[in-house]
Amino acid sequence: MNPVTAFTIIMLIWAISDFVSKKTKSLISSLLVASIIFLVGFKTNIFPEDLLTSSSLLALGQTVVGFIIVHIGTMISLDELKKQWKTVLIGVAAVLGITAFLFLIGSLFLDENFVIAAIGAISGGTISVIIVQESALASGLVLVAVFPVLIAAFQGLIGFPLTSLILRKEANRLKGEYRAGHLKVEKAEVHHDEAKTMLPKALQTTAGTLFIVGVVVMLSIYIDTITNGVLNTFVVALLFGIALRAFGIIKPNILSGIDAYGLMMLAILIIIFGPLATSSVDDLVALIGPLCIAFAVGVSGSVVLSATMGKILGYSISMSIAIGLTTLYGFPGTMILSQEAARSVGENEQEIAAIEGQILPKMIIAGFSAVTITSVVLTSILAEFIH
Repeated sequence: MNPVTAFTIIMLIWAISDFVSKKTKSLISSLLVASIIFLVGFKTNIFPEDLLTSSSLLALGQTVVGFIIVHIGTMISLDELKKQWKTVLIGVAAVLGITAFLFLIGSLFLDENFVIAAIGAISGGTISVIIVQESALASGLVLVAVFPVLIAAFQGLIGFPLTSLILRKEANRLKGEYRAGHLKVEKAEVHHDEAKTMLPKALQTTAGTLFIVGVVVMLSIYIDTITNGVLNTFVVALLFGIALRAFGIIKPNILSGIDAYGLMMLAILIIIFGPLATSSVDDLVALIGPLCIAFAVGVSGSVVLSATMGKILGYSISMSIAIGLTTLYGFPGTMILSQEAARSVGENEQEIAAIEGQILPKMIIAGFSAVTITSVVLTSILAEFIH
C-alpha cells in the first residue's frame, strides 16, 4: 500500500478511537475501539495485510520504545513514592498477586506462554504488552503475541465499573470519618516537581532532547548486551529515567512538550496491533476462553493480595482493592474515578474535598508509579521464558 495512504488511514482510525474514548469518559478505551476497527478491517480485507508496515509507523515505534520507557522513568518521583510507601507496597502486592494466581491456578487451564502473556498485560500497560510481544514473535508464537492485545483492549471495561463501585464504598466510609471529625479538609492535588535540568539550553530543544534520550537508550542496550540480557534494556532504561530525574540531570516528563512526542506515542501503540493482521478469525475466537480465564484468575489475585497487604498496613479493604485494580488502567482513569467517587458521595464542597484528598493521591501513585515499575521489571524477566 502507498505509505501516505496507509499513514492517513491509521490516523483516521486513531482519531475515531480517541473520539469514542473521550465521549465515554474512557469507559470504552481507544485501544478497544482501534482493535475492533483493525480486526474488522483485516479480516474483511478492507485493510491490506501490509497496512501497518507500509505506514512506517511500525518501524518508528520499534525504534522509539526505549525512548518512551526513559520518559516513563522521568514521570516517577522518588519523593512521592516515599510519601506513599504504603500505597507502593499494595501496588506491588497486586502485581505479585496477579503473577502468583496465574501461575498457580491459571496454569491449570492455560499454556505457560499464555500465562506469561496474561501477567504482562493484566499487570501493566502498553510497554508490558510490547515486551511480551517481542519475545513471542521472536519465537514465532503469533497467537501468544495477539493474546495480550485482547487483554489490554478489554481491561478498561472490567476495571472501570469495578473500581467505581469499590471507590464509592470507600468514599462512603470516608464521609463517615469526616462527619465524625476524623478527617480534615485537604484539597487533592497531583504534585509535579518543577521542571529542572542540568542540561544546557542548546540540548533542551526537540532535537537536543531526543539526542540525550537516545544516548540513554544506547547505553541501556549496551548494558543489556554486556550482561547477556541479565539486565534487560527496558528495565535499565526505566531505572536510568528515574535516576536522571532524581538527580536533576534531566527534567520530569522529559519528552512532554517536544514536537515529536505525540507521533512517537502513536507509533508505540501501533506496534501492538501488528499480530492482528496475520491472525485468523478462528484463532481469535479460540482465545475467548483463555481471555476469560486470565481475567478471572488475574483480577482475583490482585484483589486478594492487595487487600491482604492493605490490611497489614492499616488501609481499608476497599481502598486497598481499588489500588490493586489500577493495574487494569492508568491515568487519567485513576483521577477520573477518584473525583467521580468523591462527588457522588460528598454532599458539600468540604466533604468532597476531604474524600478526594484521601483517595486521589493513592490512586495516582498506584497507577502511575508502583504498578508501572513492578510490571515492566517483572514482565521483562518472565518474557525471557516464552518459547
